[in-house]
Amino acid sequence: MYKQNKLTNLLEIDYPIIQGGMAGVSDAELVSAVSNAGGLGILGSGFLPRSWLEKEIEKTRKLTNKPFGVNLLIRNPNITELIKVVIEKKVPIVFTGGGNPLPLFPHLKKAGIKIIPVVGSARLAKKMEENEADAVVVEGLESGGHIGKITTMVLVPQAKQLLNKIPLIAAGGIHDAKTAVATFILGADGVQLGTRFLASKECPIHENYKKAILDATDENVVVVARFTGHPMRMIENELTKKVRKLEEKNPFPEEVQTGKYSSSKIESGNIKFAPLLCGLCAGEISEIKSCKEIIEGIVEGHKKIMGRNE
Repeated sequence: MYKQNKLTNLLEIDYPIIQGGMAGVSDAELVSAVSNAGGLGILGSGFLPRSWLEKEIEKTRKLTNKPFGVNLLIRNPNITELIKVVIEKKVPIVFTGGGNPLPLFPHLKKAGIKIIPVVGSARLAKKMEENEADAVVVEGLESGGHIGKITTMVLVPQAKQLLNKIPLIAAGGIHDAKTAVATFILGADGVQLGTRFLASKECPIHENYKKAILDATDENVVVVARFTGHPMRMIENELTKKVRKLEEKNPFPEEVQTGKYSSSKIESGNIKFAPLLCGLCAGEISEIKSCKEIIEGIVEGHKKIMGRNE
């Protein structure tokens, strides 16, 4: 990991460590901290408007001269405007999620932007390679937020078997050196971390949210809204209990919208009715660290595990 590989060469970064593009959370401060530490920071545009993305790109460039990227949510009704922004602002790398990214490929390719889709199956990883994605993230169900159906341990080696050219990035349950090393042994060229960077000093979420991550266990990080087709993993609280009560009444999927409870309550620190998106790895996270400390810990831990001292 501490040596250059095809992913670090592609992205022009020091270490193959990617910060997940968490919608509404991954702002300029977090992104620049990760990029300055040698990884790759990703702005999470989610359902946010063009004005937010323009501002955060400009702010990120003031805080770092290192590469960074933008995550585009395909389901955003303003996706066309956001694509225009990343092209106008000459963002070097775009990650995609939440839908079929293939219609975006010609526009981003023409602008010279590297495209890295996030997918939940080996089959889709291969499809992205066939359509000339520059790399691909395979995300296991251990991750926070919207989840797939396949575990990281199963997904990574099966995707690796199918890919011939592009770098493979593993995501889901990765938070430290040992989990990163495990995915490298399985065939990954890089790792993407979300929850670990949520519990960082530079992350803009409220301290109560961060404390909830530190207090979380494998038993109180739960999945809700499976029947909607867009299940979400989050820390158990009054919101998850309310959603489960709604599920007992066989509602239409539109009646369960966890997102509508979100930002104002999180920002105020009232986390009882906020969607505290979080991965299963939270049970092993016990300390708030800087992004630099997180990345250096993974790199140095990797050396020790692999028996290297350089």
